[in-house]
Amino acid sequence: MTSVHSQLLAWIEDGTIRSEFIQAALKVSGITPDANRWRRFLDHLLLALGSLSLACAVVFLVAYNWNALSHYIQFAIVQFLMVIAVFLFWKLGPDKTTAKTSLLVAAILLGALLALFGQTYQTGADSWQMFAAWAALMLPWVLIGRFATLWLMWLILLNLATTLYYDANFGLLGAAFATKDDLLWILLVLNTGALLSWELASRRFYWLAGGWRGRWPARLIAMASGFTVTTLVLRGIFGPDSMLAVAWGVYFPWLPLPSHIHRRQLPDLFMRAIACVTLIVCITSLFAEIMLQGSQDSLSFLLLALIIVAQAAFAAVWLRRVHEEHLA
Repeated sequence: MTSVHSQLLAWIEDGTIRSEFIQAALKVSGITPDANRWRRFLDHLLLALGSLSLACAVVFLVAYNWNALSHYIQFAIVQFLMVIAVFLFWKLGPDKTTAKTSLLVAAILLGALLALFGQTYQTGADSWQMFAAWAALMLPWVLIGRFATLWLMWLILLNLATTLYYDANFGLLGAAFATKDDLLWILLVLNTGALLSWELASRRFYWLAGGWRGRWPARLIAMASGFTVTTLVLRGIFGPDSMLAVAWGVYFPWLPLPSHIHRRQLPDLFMRAIACVTLIVCITSLFAEIMLQGSQDSLSFLLLALIIVAQAAFAAVWLRRVHEEHLA
């Protein structure tokens, strides 16, 4: 199904809409924002910035007055504001933007409360335990909040907890028992599974789909997944040969994932562009590893530049062709 935005752009490109009527067509179709849409955008922007500033102000207030305030007052400030934020969410209802933002503030203050508890009583726990507890305690709010940003924050906490856990248990002292690739495999499974779950759930829950303008959380997850799988391939190219075969064996099944899902269900060129970028990086790195081992460095760099240009041109043509298929 073609969107109004895509269809109007197609009419402008093929000359159906003459140049003197383009601005009027954009205004009538609602693509060009009017005063009400600008006002609504500014309201949401100021609400988000004000809420995040309030949460950060509480953290800075406690940190700056650490010696001036007693521990009871510090806990009271954070807990009181967190309860107020949860109360506002309950009072306003989960469908209002103000209520969802209040719950996001409460989730941030929850992390501040856990950090305050650990700093006050010196529990001796590792950093990953705080982030894991933060993610576990805010999970009920994530489930009832129906807010995509809150889900993304929860996923970020899982990534942080996993990374810090690996660093604490398999760091320099555990180098004999684990390799750096283990963390990459874990993060790949975590983020790719989150991407698949997000896209499947977005077909049922409207607040996860968000339209083409509100797909930034899914795009960020796809970028994290693509970065991880690309890093694995690069470590295989410039590392042991056995690792390269495994990395390519995982990369090629992953590569069609963004294109296949979004080409048939959710038209999103950004997702396909992520797949193209990862492929260009991997192919270029492979040729670089092979060609730069010789003595003709200048010729090798010239050929690598030509390879990059050719890949970029092919990707641009393919993306344009897929975009035109959705307009047809």
